[in-house]
Amino acid sequence: MSGSGALAPKKSEGLVTESARQIWAAALGQLQLEIPRPNYETWLRPTSAVELENEILTISTPSPFAAEMLEKRLSGTIHRTVSKVAGRKIQIVFSVRGANGNEPEPTKAGEVQTVNKHSNLYEKTGEHIFEGADPDFYTNTYSLKDDFSFDKFVVAPSNRLAQAAAAKVSESPGSIYNPLYIYSEVGLGKTHLLHAIGHELSLRGLKVIYVSSERFTNEYIASIRNGTTEDFRERYRGADALLIDDIQFITTKPQTQEGFFHTFNELHMAGKQIVVTGDEPATKSLLQERIQSRLAGGLEVDIQAPDYESRYAILQSKAPDCDAEVLDRIARLSHQNVRELEGALNRVVAYSQLVGEPVSSEIAEVALKSLVPDGSDDEVTADQVLQAVADYTGVDVEAMMGKKRDKSTSEARRMAMYLLREDAHLTSNRVGKALGGKDHSTVLYAQKKFEQLLETDTSLRGQLSSVRDIMQRSKRTSTISN
Repeated sequence: MSGSGALAPKKSEGLVTESARQIWAAALGQLQLEIPRPNYETWLRPTSAVELENEILTISTPSPFAAEMLEKRLSGTIHRTVSKVAGRKIQIVFSVRGANGNEPEPTKAGEVQTVNKHSNLYEKTGEHIFEGADPDFYTNTYSLKDDFSFDKFVVAPSNRLAQAAAAKVSESPGSIYNPLYIYSEVGLGKTHLLHAIGHELSLRGLKVIYVSSERFTNEYIASIRNGTTEDFRERYRGADALLIDDIQFITTKPQTQEGFFHTFNELHMAGKQIVVTGDEPATKSLLQERIQSRLAGGLEVDIQAPDYESRYAILQSKAPDCDAEVLDRIARLSHQNVRELEGALNRVVAYSQLVGEPVSSEIAEVALKSLVPDGSDDEVTADQVLQAVADYTGVDVEAMMGKKRDKSTSEARRMAMYLLREDAHLTSNRVGKALGGKDHSTVLYAQKKFEQLLETDTSLRGQLSSVRDIMQRSKRTSTISN
């Protein structure tokens, strides 16, 4: 961002707090596009800015575990993004909200403490454990987002079938469409529908568990380590409805798949409702065949990328007072998912607050150009990413897709994995497939490693910029030829 858009340090405590909120809102708009959706939803969405003092931005998190995970896994990316948005170097400190939900309690990374009456799920190791059955587990431990309701879900041709199926499940849980499996690319509304179902079933007095597959994995493994598997079974199998988000995360975890399979069977045989989301059809996933069969045995529905009319309707629902020209400007960008669309809107609103001017077409134009890396509106394809990396590094695409592990090939492959996520917006599973079937965990490790190197290696940042230039030239050439 240019220096004109940067916030100058404020001296008044009230202004300092407001400055912190503005910077963090703008940073979240950018991070929403950069961080994989499950990570963003789990770790970043529940955060809030507390204060900005002496160039230190304090961010409040809902739990010590969340603070630790942000510190360990995302601090580098967050620091870089916040500094870019603010136009100056800013340090980040994560704090934990107090028992009243307002005052933060600073905590050091790695020192996870008791959070609230449900914090028997945490020990100082940061691992989940289970003690005696707590009746509040089903409604409070995994809170559902208030704004993820059926009323706030914008129905369009691309998602109409999925919305109708979710609504039907909410009306008649366990008796129709069981299990319900919703799949799509990232950011198209799967999680929104899952939360909406959870809200409706909870209002009926049913015991509902909403959980990401990552958290299900952590809890299942921790229950084995701590010898509390029976408690784990009681909690999950005592539910009236089980809602699991992003099932693809467990594809490389056979032990977790075993636990999920048996939990699924117990609930299904008892007539309890099961709703699962994923990033591809069950039969095309890397899940065990018996799990594929169970998911395919109910109703499978998908959500497609929104067209222009759908994108405009979504923006209008999010910002009903926004000028039509601004909404049209954002909607005309070829966003492939709702997350990108909302991220673009957030950037425009946050930028207008940062520069102290009302939202307008001119502000939108500047915000969308300055806050999106290297200014292209449309995302690149996987092939364009791989070819650009190959052209720059001299390592051909076949080598990157192969098993060679020499230094130059490994570095090129790592860069390609990072760019496939950041610029082509592929899920980790699809990044692995694009590179010859690489393992999901291998992809995550490589992407994290590349992010760490970017923090300290200025030459690597220059190389990345050069590869992106090649991609943009390739895309312009492709556009002209078409």
